[in-house]
Amino acid sequence: MTSRSLLLVHAHPDDETINNGATMAKYAAEGIKVTLVTCTRGEEGEVLVPGLSHLASSVEDGLGLHREGELREAMQILGIADHRFLGDPERQWRDSGMMGSEPNNRKDVFWQADLDEAAGYLVAIIREIHPQVLVTYDEFGGYGHPDHIQAHRVAMRAAELAADPNYGVGPAWDIPKIYWNTMPRSVIQAGIDKMKEIGSDFFGVTSADDLPFAKPDELVTTVINGSDYVDQKMDAMKAHETQISLDGPFFALSNNVGLDVWGQEFYTLVKGAIAGTLDAAGRETDLFSGTMSQE
Repeated sequence: MTSRSLLLVHAHPDDETINNGATMAKYAAEGIKVTLVTCTRGEEGEVLVPGLSHLASSVEDGLGLHREGELREAMQILGIADHRFLGDPERQWRDSGMMGSEPNNRKDVFWQADLDEAAGYLVAIIREIHPQVLVTYDEFGGYGHPDHIQAHRVAMRAAELAADPNYGVGPAWDIPKIYWNTMPRSVIQAGIDKMKEIGSDFFGVTSADDLPFAKPDELVTTVINGSDYVDQKMDAMKAHETQISLDGPFFALSNNVGLDVWGQEFYTLVKGAIAGTLDAAGRETDLFSGTMSQE
């Protein structure tokens, strides 16, 4: 085990695997400490397994507890030993639902969380594990979900507060590099085009421009080649059975385009300097490039 540490902040169980599963498995296999912080339990998620429909928030409201189990299984598959939910037994936040939905207005949802209170819990984790790298969403939360937007706000605020020696308890820790998840338009379009060739679709769209999470390619500063860990990523996605359908677009894309479509994961560097070995497009190939242990 090295002294290098990677912190990922996500909104719901399954977000981590879809966005960063190969990256997480790769770095964990290399002996780097990988810590995942999930901000809610995804109580308002859609239930894709008919036999588990009773777990929905509108019925028994048991989805959050079930998704905890899905996340534990996924993390075991990816080789991640350190996973935590934001908060403590006395203070936790609930899934806020999609933007504009009724759950947005509940006082206990993450969208309504006090920013500095929520960030304070994350500051304690940052000062404990001393990450060289933080990964979270962009300011739009990738596609506009309120919990993704709030996770971005909390992660960025916590990074700021953790570096302030006058804030809170314990020595300050300034995270050297911060990345936001990015899905380049060209990669998404290539997948859409391939699916069209075989008479299928991807989320029912014909152009990457129709998808809110498709970002301009020039925003990509860093790409991680996790091709050796794609099988782990796909198995971890299967563990999130209530959220990711085995006959849905994710697995259809894998079956018809090949598993390599999930082997590369893309990032935008928003703090720190591009360094280390670059690929032909001038992109970093290691999140930790240019960092040194501050221990």
